[in-house]
Amino acid sequence: MTIARTSSIHCLSFDVEEHFQVSAFWSKARRQQWDKYESRVENNTRKLIELLAQHNTKATFFVLGWVAERCPEIVRSIAAQGHEVASHGYGHELITDQTPGMFRDDVRKAKGILEDICGKRVYGYRAPSFSITKDTKWAIPLLIEEGYLYDSSIFPVLHDRYGMPDATPTIHLLRGESGCIWEVPPSTTSILGIRLPVAGGGYFRLFPYPILRQLLKRIERAGHPLVMYLHPWELDPNQPKMQGSYLSMFRHYINLHKTEDRLRSLLEDFSFTSIREALEPVSQACARAEMEWSQAKPLALEDHIESMRLGI
Repeated sequence: MTIARTSSIHCLSFDVEEHFQVSAFWSKARRQQWDKYESRVENNTRKLIELLAQHNTKATFFVLGWVAERCPEIVRSIAAQGHEVASHGYGHELITDQTPGMFRDDVRKAKGILEDICGKRVYGYRAPSFSITKDTKWAIPLLIEEGYLYDSSIFPVLHDRYGMPDATPTIHLLRGESGCIWEVPPSTTSILGIRLPVAGGGYFRLFPYPILRQLLKRIERAGHPLVMYLHPWELDPNQPKMQGSYLSMFRHYINLHKTEDRLRSLLEDFSFTSIREALEPVSQACARAEMEWSQAKPLALEDHIESMRLGI
């Protein structure tokens, strides 16, 4: 089951992580230094919240649990402004580097932290670097078991670090033994039989905005909601530079000074809201889950997860 519609309200999302946590610069040694690097995520995220307020726009913020622990006020600010808080996992570990047990612990821990801070249920998940691939499809049933209702991790493109080129490029329902989950892929478009990523991130900074706008309008005319994403660090051209391969540095730093102006243009040219609010079936699934929560006896998170698994 896929979703197409004639409405022009689209999905806007942000992956809330520090500039030094991107997978392109990952190493075990650098991971051990995270607490020693300059934190810039709170100021950058507040800049985003203010910009969205100026355009009366809501969005989904996929927040890293590691960041939420250290900057709980920014999570509360996101929720207080009416944005959706969703999960980016806890430690920005690629799923391809995790066992199923490690992955379950990661997404459970992140969900619990975010829910405790914002006082609301968290239903959405996006994997670090879109690392649900053909080799990590086992992650989807675990997300269902852990209480997530939608995922936005499968990027239907060919890429050297992630992607599932044969995946359905539009919003669709995935079924598992323990239930269902909506898959919300980042936007792509097909040109001459080649699927081109246009959802945001480095692509948003690489393509000239007039060309990107035309490609996005093409998706809109086809009746499919846009699913866009950016990171707070992409609005921070003065961030300290990390060292890595030439390709990684190019991807990370290209046109950072243009991101804020391009985002303002995007917000003027298209209408956005959170994933939960933009997509009716996702909104309905979340509403049903909240009704069930309100009618059920209070349970510890672990007990609720176990009851879902057992079908109680």
